[in-house]
Amino acid sequence: MKRLASIKNVLALVAVIGGVFSAAIAFAATPLVTTNWLADRLANDRLVIIDLRNKIDEGSYETFLQGHIPNSVHSDYLKDGWRVGRDDVVGLLPSEAQFEELARKLGVSSDSHVILVPAGVSSSDFGSAARAYWTFKTFGHDKVSILDGGFASWQADQPNRIATGAPKTPAAGDFKARFTQAYYTDVQAISERVSAGKGSVLLDGRNEAQFYGEEKHPKSRIHGRIPGATLFSQANAYDEGTNRIKSQGELSKIYADYANEPLISYCNTGHWAATNWFVISEILGNKDARLYDGSMVEWTANGENPLEQGQSNIDKIKNFLGKITG
Repeated sequence: MKRLASIKNVLALVAVIGGVFSAAIAFAATPLVTTNWLADRLANDRLVIIDLRNKIDEGSYETFLQGHIPNSVHSDYLKDGWRVGRDDVVGLLPSEAQFEELARKLGVSSDSHVILVPAGVSSSDFGSAARAYWTFKTFGHDKVSILDGGFASWQADQPNRIATGAPKTPAAGDFKARFTQAYYTDVQAISERVSAGKGSVLLDGRNEAQFYGEEKHPKSRIHGRIPGATLFSQANAYDEGTNRIKSQGELSKIYADYANEPLISYCNTGHWAATNWFVISEILGNKDARLYDGSMVEWTANGENPLEQGQSNIDKIKNFLGKITG
């Protein structure tokens, strides 16, 4: 009898270890996960699939009702508090309490693996998922991934697995937000870097017209860029033909100058900048990359902060040589 009890105990222990091992394998997720990866785990109740479709991609809750990934919930990236306004500055990181309330409402717990689903229609749309991903990481939740290709990819690859109508309201999660400085930087740090004239690379993810001061975001007070910044549009990371982030091999070449440098990514409101940060930090592994959430809207709100406008002589030479060699 003692031997039988011992065997039962061993089997029970093996089952527990096997369960833990299986769970680890099930959630051995990368920052970008494929539709096949998600389809194989769709029934796992530890997954929280968040559909972020919003005005940027011409989506909404109504669009979600017409078709979505089974077991997913909808949260409008522009309306639901993923970014907040303070002192007339838009696009800022919410407080711990604000984000904790949002995540719990969506069913996120400490052991949840969050899958963020963009529409899958443009680089700006991908920025919604990249910024939400960064927000989870900044509040201490590392178990988060983005669905590669978004809902459009799911629709193409899994046409028989599309749910419609309103989903069941998820049970509130127990997520606890804990702010970490590892991925975040603020206006004071930027000011210190500009005053010193050296330090982390400032990577501007906007377009040329905004970078050179010919155009500006409606919420920015003044045209221009942060002194010492380098222009690197977030669109460089995106394949418009497939509506996916480019392959790691392509990205390694495109971002070769920034894969190992201390870096701060910014744009207008920290939306486009999130894609550059995601690629450099999460795909290419540069853990000294940070995102400036306030970006140009916050920087220009203080009229004493310096700005650069127009092309420098170096810019003009680069553009001239580019046209010749192009």
